[in-house]
Amino acid sequence: MPEKTYYATGKRKTSIARVWMKPGAGKVTVNDQELSSYFSLDTAKVMVYQPFELTGTVGQFDISATVKGGGNIGQAGALRHGVTRALLKVKDEFREILKKAGLITRDSRVKERKKYGQKGARKRFQYSKR
Repeated sequence: MPEKTYYATGKRKTSIARVWMKPGAGKVTVNDQELSSYFSLDTAKVMVYQPFELTGTVGQFDISATVKGGGNIGQAGALRHGVTRALLKVKDEFREILKKAGLITRDSRVKERKKYGQKGARKRFQYSKR
């Protein structure tokens, strides 16, 4: 009998993560690289493992993921969102724990666009009265 594979997509800012999860020893591969070599920041690694620690499933699933767009933290957030969604497909009882931690909801905050006639999204050009 083939192993059951769970697929989910996670998003954060402009990053999109496609996550395939199957029962295994806890190996995490991101874009054909080991997690520790792909993310140099420890905070990004902690973000990815957060759903596993909350549900008590550390080391029970192998993850293969492809991540595109954005920066390091955005990609880690997208990967965390994808892992959370995949865990919900494994067992629906995880929903209450993950919802309480705020991991199910997609973080919809994105950078505000620059407006014309201004220096940035909200900052205006310097005004000189005289």
